[in-house]
Amino acid sequence: VPKQMLEQVLRQLQPLCNEEQQFLQEFFGMSHDPVDLQVGQWECPQGSALPAPLLTFRFGWVWGFFLRPEEPTTHLLSEIFGCLEPELRAFLEVCNKVHPFGCLQVLVTLSDSVFEMWGSSSAPPSSFLNTLLGNLLLLAKSSFNKCIGTLCREIEEAKVPSKMRGGILPSVSRFEEFLTFSEGVFRTARRRGELDKAHLRLASSVFSSINSLSSANLKVNTDMVMMENFHHIHCFLCQKEIHCLEDKKREAKQRYSEHMEKYVISHLGQPLEKLHHFFEGVKARLAQGVKEEEVSFQLAYSKQELRKVLEKYPGKEVRRALENLYRKIHKCLSPEENLLPVVWHAMEQEFIHQYQEFEELIRRCYAGSGITMDFTVEDLLSYFSSITLSN
Repeated sequence: VPKQMLEQVLRQLQPLCNEEQQFLQEFFGMSHDPVDLQVGQWECPQGSALPAPLLTFRFGWVWGFFLRPEEPTTHLLSEIFGCLEPELRAFLEVCNKVHPFGCLQVLVTLSDSVFEMWGSSSAPPSSFLNTLLGNLLLLAKSSFNKCIGTLCREIEEAKVPSKMRGGILPSVSRFEEFLTFSEGVFRTARRRGELDKAHLRLASSVFSSINSLSSANLKVNTDMVMMENFHHIHCFLCQKEIHCLEDKKREAKQRYSEHMEKYVISHLGQPLEKLHHFFEGVKARLAQGVKEEEVSFQLAYSKQELRKVLEKYPGKEVRRALENLYRKIHKCLSPEENLLPVVWHAMEQEFIHQYQEFEELIRRCYAGSGITMDFTVEDLLSYFSSITLSN
């Protein structure tokens, strides 16, 4: 596993660098301020002084560091471990390629190692090791950001399958796959700022991907697909309880409700289609300024025309139409989301509201005509209940 291998490398690297630093400081006296080190008075740990020429002869390539304002130990360690950073960079690249999201494991492992290193009660890390791990951490963050950018583009540019019949979109599944994996990797991480930013970017991308369905050439109801996918995301985020995505969770619930309402309304007129169109025309006349008592004198909306339309919808016919509607909705909705009971209940509420609206228009525009529909609210409740129980 890349994570375990990288952890092992870092565990062995820290004591190696620290021990080498301690040896250099003790043997060459590098723990002192360089200005205090006088040539010819430099002492070895054994207490004997080495002549400056001998010191310069044996360690001439080291001695120049004492004359620089920077810490000489860091420069010397950089010379000793010159090949370490390139090798580690190559190793991180391998770790990133082992798994599609391997850069997450690399980022978490490096971040945790840095924090653990500074929180350790052992000898403080060398400046060389600080610089080395800092460079590697920057590389890991860069790889992580590239990965997220690529994933965002994949989600936003994902094409809807040509035979799309409903269900969860591939972009939504991809989003959930990343969240599940990343939360597992960052479960014990000491910092998750980078991950939270990535989650927000990806959530925006997947919402944008779903929104683009409105312009897609789908063979199914667009609102139905959007309703199911926003519902799926909302349920998923409720399970994960990711703090930074609370606003996105609320937005998903709102969008799911909006598209369910549109989906219900788009099917609402089907059981009573001709009656629905008739009263839509009545409402249009009222909106144009026709008085309520004068609507029945309009040729297309006379009492006689209303009776003709109502005759087409006896109670048995309404029940049969509702059964057909139920079967159609059942066929379209994906069983995974189990939204049929919710949508059917919403359909029942809207249908009853529509019935009451029709009743009110008859009362206002056809007062004293004695015209009524062949079925009541109680009948409608009975139809919906029996259809639900029989299926």
